[in-house]
Amino acid sequence: MVDPILKWAGGKRSLITNIINLFPYDHKSRNYHEPFIGGGAVFFKISPRSGSINDINTHLTNFYSVVRDDPDGLIAQARKYPYKKDSYYELRERFNNPSISNLEKAALLLYLNKTAFNGLYRVNSNGLFNVPFGSYKNPTIVPENDILKATKILKKVEIFNRDFSYVLDYANESDLCYFDPPYHPISETANFTSYSSEGFDFHEQERLHDLCVDLDEKGVLFVLSNSYAPPILNLYKNVDRFRIEIVQAKRAISSKASTRGPIDEILVTNIPKELSRRNRSTLQSLFEN
Repeated sequence: MVDPILKWAGGKRSLITNIINLFPYDHKSRNYHEPFIGGGAVFFKISPRSGSINDINTHLTNFYSVVRDDPDGLIAQARKYPYKKDSYYELRERFNNPSISNLEKAALLLYLNKTAFNGLYRVNSNGLFNVPFGSYKNPTIVPENDILKATKILKKVEIFNRDFSYVLDYANESDLCYFDPPYHPISETANFTSYSSEGFDFHEQERLHDLCVDLDEKGVLFVLSNSYAPPILNLYKNVDRFRIEIVQAKRAISSKASTRGPIDEILVTNIPKELSRRNRSTLQSLFEN
């Protein structure tokens, strides 16, 4: 088990147990795919032996590639950046320069992630990172041990920067997928549209639903997270082989402390209950007692 290196909006640390309990009890022997890797809380928790990770965010997939291929270079480069407000804005501007090396892009992403306001990743309509400086007391900017541990896990998987639909051709029967897409907003004011300049509208949610149906027909197992929103519930509730669970998650990143409390979310899966880790643990407890 490895802790995630990056803070990430929508991270699944508070729901890891709920999610993994839906996984098949033998998930460690299956290929694992995560098409919306984000901070990778679930991925790093289960440390899969093989499979793939993916994200549309080019900076993010570049970061994981550098962690995999050149962790020492990443650590050395990121340690050069001072934690000062003026330096932050200079380095933020450099991060938005497309001509810098992949190593520097990764080191700057790590620095900005640890020093930006609330650890947010947000871009404007031109795709430029625009999160202001965050005031922290002695932040850990370079978690060396976590980086070195993550390197070993990332060497076991392929890293893609594609549309999430890649997994339909890449995943085989009995493989396991976990989907953590940008959530459908539960209200107009809750809509977070700045993760990427392309956005993720309801048409994309429909595409993801159709992909899950296709994966199910192919024999691929999946778990999907999303908001407890009527349009999303309506997408999945009428598919016979899909189950929906309502769970409560704590919002870890928000501009207001008052909005970081528990909120309903859903988990959708096609994994039969009898195959799940939760069911296996329950049966073991019954036999032990």
